[in-house]
Formats: sequence, structure tokens, C-alpha cells
Amino acid sequence: MTHPTPAAAGPLADPTPGTMPRATPDPTPGATPMVEVEGVHKFFGELHVLRGVDMSVPRGSVSVVIGPSGSGKSTLLRCINEMEQISAGRIRVDGDLMGFRERVRQGRTELYRRSPKEIARQRARIGMVFQRFNLFPHMTAVQNVMEAPIQVKGVRKEEARARAVELLAQVGLADRTDHYPAQLSGGQQQRVAIARALAMDPDLMLFDEPTSALDPELVGEVLAVMQDLAASGMTMVVVTHEIGFAREVGDQLVFMDDGVIVERGRPRDVLEHPREDRTRAFLSKVL
Repeated sequence: MTHPTPAAAGPLADPTPGTMPRATPDPTPGATPMVEVEGVHKFFGELHVLRGVDMSVPRGSVSVVIGPSGSGKSTLLRCINEMEQISAGRIRVDGDLMGFRERVRQGRTELYRRSPKEIARQRARIGMVFQRFNLFPHMTAVQNVMEAPIQVKGVRKEEARARAVELLAQVGLADRTDHYPAQLSGGQQQRVAIARALAMDPDLMLFDEPTSALDPELVGEVLAVMQDLAASGMTMVVVTHEIGFAREVGDQLVFMDDGVIVERGRPRDVLEHPREDRTRAFLSKVL
């Protein structure tokens, strides 16, 4: 099998059949989207996980991605923040090409891989919250939140701690700053993880099924924090099975299956009047 490569020159390939036109324009005419995914493919060996994905996320909006397990949702997030290198296509965040530089040579546009330091700087602008909380077990909540600003951005310890305390209060954990992860519930740990991501002052927040590892009674407290973030104007891309969150908070709902975007649009439109058979079949099992 011949895999497409990111260094290929020339125009991007047309979207894979089955993808739909972008449904949510930028709120300001001519504004640069916060995220622009163009013709993205991703292979793991012979496994073709993303098959020509196109997606636009306007700044200040919430895009919710749903779909069955194995459809490529989490891989798409990991490609956006360069945790995975795409096999073909382009991803831009705030107009900045992720992972690569474009150069014109002899009339041809070619892509060159950025240095690890450059990629790390790009990734620092993007907050990521995982299904599993990934907190440092030997650090308290406040230490978990202040660690990255100190190590990555060189923030002074006193300043980082003050900001961490402020963020923990923002997510409802003002009385848990000195608790270790083992002393916190799953919902509390996930809220610490959200505060930790916010401590880097990201331009974009990615959430990869942030409530799927929680007991049902703890889901609401995490979704409430995410809803507050959305109300504050944070640009968010959320992979989730929480259909109620998608309906109430999302500006765009994207349904993925088998590595392609099958349908997208305003959440209520997609949920109440899906146009594609694959979307209807999936929703019939989760609604």
C-alpha cells in the first residue's frame, strides 16, 4: 500500500466521499478559524484511521465530535495537537500550520517538518484533557496545576502557585488545593486536569471523552466546568458521548464513522433531523 505523505507538493486531495460541507462559518466574515483541518489522512501501519477529514472550528465556538468506537475521533484530536503526526493533509491552529513549514521551491509548495522545540511551542498553546486524568500521583492538586507553567514557560513558582490556586477555585476545588490525587474523587481529579490545561493559557481546548471514566453521578460536575468554559468564549473541540452536552452547549456537531465525517451541522438539526442513514443508525442506539 502506498501511503500519502505530508511532504507531497501541490493541492490537497478532495475530501473522501461521504464527508459533508462545513456547516458552521466563522462568526466574523473573513476571520481565520481557530482550527482548520484539510484533507487529513492518518495511517497506523496498514490501518487507515483518518480518510481525508475536513473540519473548520470557528474561534470562540464549541465543536462536539461523536461516533462509534474506532471511528477516528480521538486520533483526530491527537493530530490537531501534534501528539500524532498526520500522514497527509494540513492542520492549522489560529492560522499556524501544525508540525510543518511550507516552502516554495521551483514553483512547488513543499512541507518540511518543524523541529521538536518548535512543535513543543505550538503544542503549548493547546490544552488537552484526556479520558484518564494523568495527574502526577506524588503531587498535590496545586502542584499538578503549577508544574507545566514553571517547567515549560519559566513562570516563577510564586506566580504559578497563585494562578493554580485561582484556577482550582474556578473549577470548584478551592478546598482541595493540597489534596493528592488519591484523596480526590474521579470528578475532582478530572477538574484538576482541566485546571492544569488552563494553566498554560491555551488558545484552544481539546477534550477526549473527559467523562467516560467517571461514575455517572460525577459526570455533571465536569460538564458544568466545561459549560462555564464555553460560556467564557474558549474555543473547544470535545469528543464525547454526552449527547445532552452536545445539544445544549455545542455550536457544531460532527458525526464520524470509519475515519470520515459523515454528517455535521447545528447540534439540534443533526440530532433531531439527521440526513444520513449512518447517522440515524448511530443515534437510534444512543438517544
